[in-house]
Amino acid sequence: MEEGSQKSSVYPVCDYEGSQYQHEFWDIGNRQYEDQVERIALRSLLPKTSGVFLDIGAGAGRLTPELDRFERVVLLDYSRTQLQQAQERLGRSKRLLFVAADMYHLPFVPGLFDGAMMVRAVHHLVDVPSALAGIRAVLRPRGSLVLEYANKRNMKSILRYWLRLQEWSPFTREQIEFARLNYNMHPQTMRDWLTEADFQVLHQRTVSHFRLRMIKRIIPTALLAAADAALQITGNYCQLSPSVFLRAEAGSSGPTATTDDFFRCPNCKHDITADHSDYLECPKCRRLWMIRDGIYDFRESPREPT
Repeated sequence: MEEGSQKSSVYPVCDYEGSQYQHEFWDIGNRQYEDQVERIALRSLLPKTSGVFLDIGAGAGRLTPELDRFERVVLLDYSRTQLQQAQERLGRSKRLLFVAADMYHLPFVPGLFDGAMMVRAVHHLVDVPSALAGIRAVLRPRGSLVLEYANKRNMKSILRYWLRLQEWSPFTREQIEFARLNYNMHPQTMRDWLTEADFQVLHQRTVSHFRLRMIKRIIPTALLAAADAALQITGNYCQLSPSVFLRAEAGSSGPTATTDDFFRCPNCKHDITADHSDYLECPKCRRLWMIRDGIYDFRESPREPT
């Protein structure tokens, strides 16, 4: 994992370009338990409606198969490598759209999506409120957001703090950068940020209660996943697990995009209607956004704005 950059962004971006994250972390990384319990939480929180859905920080599309009910799914990631791996895993179809972009500058018209999710991505963000405001802008009124975050106030951190094995307190509200561009968030802080961005938190699920190597070696994955599923429902009352999933609903006001509108220039915020075979061109600032091997690339433009 390396730090990427985009000229239009004032924040550093976590870039998995060239990484084999899916294979190394998930496929052979002994994380079958984490994968199963995250799918359990996700299935319980996804909206029952169909429509257009945005998977933010989709990576290689690990969780995209859980979105089968949606008519169209946009996989967004900063890394083209990850999106190429997603294409290989999921195939190409008119139903799936692959977009390389900075999540601080989502290249979509307001009110486009019926729902969105961001799993194992928000913990890479320096400015979470800015990203949440951008997500809210592209959601339709009452649109759903399923969000996962790394919980700062988890039981392991609390015990380590009480035993003086770590200096930072899990009870304070600020986010903690435990590695470069990797942050833990306090549950109340995350809820406050969502409220400020015009979201209402409806449900919370605590996930990965048994994320310890010794336990995973001794107890079969299916039993651990079943136990975790039973405990997940406690998330509405307290959050002490290392990972928290929640479902929030956008406010009732705001635009709803028409079926003809989709992309918006991340540079000047003008709608883009002309779609050529290998690029999009903004009619206002004249920037070109390339389409390479089925991936819409909004990270950098080969043409400077006029």
